[in-house]
Amino acid sequence: MTIKEVTSKTDIREFLLLPVRLYAENPKWIRPLNQDLEKVFDPKLNKTFRHGECIRWIVRNANHETVGRVAAFVNQKTVNKGNDQPTGGIGFFECVNDQEVAFLLFDQSKAWLEERGMEAMDGPVNFGPRDRWWGLLIEGFDREPNYQCNYNFPYYKDLFEAYGFQVYFYQLTFGRKVMGPLTDRLAEKAELVAKDPNYSFRHVDKIDVKKLASDIRYIYNKAWAKRGETPELNESQSIQLVKQMKPVMDKKLLWFGYYKDEPVIFFLSLPEVNQIFKHVNGNFNWFGKLKFVWHQWRGTARKAFGVLFGIIPEHHGKGLDGGIIMAMRKLMQEEYLRYDDYEMNWIGDFNPKMIRIAEQINTEVVKRHATYRYLFDRSKPFKRYPILN
Repeated sequence: MTIKEVTSKTDIREFLLLPVRLYAENPKWIRPLNQDLEKVFDPKLNKTFRHGECIRWIVRNANHETVGRVAAFVNQKTVNKGNDQPTGGIGFFECVNDQEVAFLLFDQSKAWLEERGMEAMDGPVNFGPRDRWWGLLIEGFDREPNYQCNYNFPYYKDLFEAYGFQVYFYQLTFGRKVMGPLTDRLAEKAELVAKDPNYSFRHVDKIDVKKLASDIRYIYNKAWAKRGETPELNESQSIQLVKQMKPVMDKKLLWFGYYKDEPVIFFLSLPEVNQIFKHVNGNFNWFGKLKFVWHQWRGTARKAFGVLFGIIPEHHGKGLDGGIIMAMRKLMQEEYLRYDDYEMNWIGDFNPKMIRIAEQINTEVVKRHATYRYLFDRSKPFKRYPILN
């Protein structure tokens, strides 16, 4: 076997096509867009390169067939944040069911990261935001992956753990049928918050990029930033986030709660676009875009996907989660019968408050991913991700 850094167009093609061959007989796998994957490795398109570096490799067997791939990266903004040691990452791992191939990829990543002062590696993770390409699927192989979420074979878990990776945290994807019942507790919370006329809940009536970005940024930074390893959103990042989502946004899935016209809670969802992208076959060229528009017009995506939920801390305990969810329920179950299924963006097992909210919506865990960590000093005690208060 030989391992080679991805440098040429031929290498890139092999990197992209390996999973196409591996999952050819798997009906649940949805091919990611080539353009999405290559953005991760393009310094002009991925801003993480401003404070980090990345490399990727492929492995070929004696017959010159590509049998494995991986990427390794260092993000200087996160190497020490919340960590007891400088920690890098690996991701985009794909491999035949062969421990020798997998260990070669892991060894190569470890050596590269050690040269850059790292003392541990997390994987599989993304060279960029946590909401994309993060974690190894260990439960939920019977469900299709959501957009830019990892799907892999069950034996990947064995390969990671045989090498010595340990679970740093689990990522739970909660799901339910849209028309299913909600808990009485949510109705009680909605009644509680309704007693205060200063609170109101509504979906957006038009996609105003600047206002939407401003409201998201305001709530997000107060609710989530500086907790654990979560960085603040700046103005340009929030605007870029909204612009990226705008082509697929459904106004009736974008909900905000206000106190005296100040945004204090959001519950933001999108149509689950992988239900459309599975018809594109990995290439978002002009023909792929035509297919996308046609399926979007047809309403092919019958699943909604929750991407962000947050409450400003000063308004905790007021019943706002019940108020916004029950307002959304009335629309989705009685008036706007557009979606059949609902899944939420993953929630870390370190976040009991969000887990309780998800459970109150009568959801169940439909997928479980694991973020693994490997300490280079094997004598050092391993610590799980700390629980958020």
